[in-house]
Amino acid sequence: MEYRKLGRTGVEVSPLCLGCMMFGAKTELDDSCAMIDAFLDKGFNFLDTANVYSRGRSEQFVGEALKRNGKRDDIVLATKVHGRMKDGDHQPNRFGNHRRMISEECDNSLRRLQTDYIDLYQIHRPQSAVPIDETLRALDDVIRAGKVRYIGTSTFAAWQSVEALWCSRELGLNRFVSEQPPYHLLDRRIERELVPMARTYGYALIPWAPLASGFLTGKYRRGQDAPAGARLQRGEGRGSMLDTDPAHDVVDLLEKLGKEKSCTISQMALAWNMRQPGITAPIIGPRTMEQLVDNMAAVDVSVTDADRETIDAVSKPGRAIIPYYEADFGPHEHRW
Repeated sequence: MEYRKLGRTGVEVSPLCLGCMMFGAKTELDDSCAMIDAFLDKGFNFLDTANVYSRGRSEQFVGEALKRNGKRDDIVLATKVHGRMKDGDHQPNRFGNHRRMISEECDNSLRRLQTDYIDLYQIHRPQSAVPIDETLRALDDVIRAGKVRYIGTSTFAAWQSVEALWCSRELGLNRFVSEQPPYHLLDRRIERELVPMARTYGYALIPWAPLASGFLTGKYRRGQDAPAGARLQRGEGRGSMLDTDPAHDVVDLLEKLGKEKSCTISQMALAWNMRQPGITAPIIGPRTMEQLVDNMAAVDVSVTDADRETIDAVSKPGRAIIPYYEADFGPHEHRW
């Protein structure tokens, strides 16, 4: 297994991270435990969840899996804080990046995960209404209390990351070591500013949605209806990519390259992602064991310079084929 440094830290993680969002939602406990075991048995060591995934059930399932297999100390365990933990709860202090939320939810995550410490505790979304120094001071406190080892962010812009680094230096606080951005072959905008920032300041980049919500698996075909029950459906939001010819051109190319390398479309998309400059470990989000097995095999797929040039011709560096939509972000979150 090829391990990579988690940013400028001494911790090493596998080149794929198992995202556990489906656990407790569409994947039941025993299946979730089996998938985590299969992932760890192959030598991967990086798990990512969040308190808000199924309102705590994902963390509970991950905690139960690690209790059963006894491998807690062998892995790098990441979770996140920011979102509301109750549907319909509009209390102003029940979400966000302020001290009260971080302090309470860190303890709640530890309880659900059945662990004494979190390796990587991440702010799930930026929140301009809360000064970054309050967020960093609260995170510094949970590190000094021994509850958290490292801290990171998700979907922060490059300027927000640099602002946080400046604040940490000015106030003598622990700094962010990682960022989780959206990144895949239909949206490469992070290559403009975020990737150069991360490589300059020692950030680990841990992309989410590397398969573009399943579009880059090949199950959606040009001119055909989406499969029954599929995540993407025609209409507004991310489903609009189903009718976007440039997006289908990317899938067609991945299929062609995959046939040459005897791999699937999804494996080709993941292999490209994990081997891009500055990328530490894309987050896969399988719902079934079959999907997990397919995704894990991406580590064995080679990507040459010629492959990258061919891909760049249909997926332009630094550009997006499909945009983001309001449905992807809450009203208090900053889009960039």
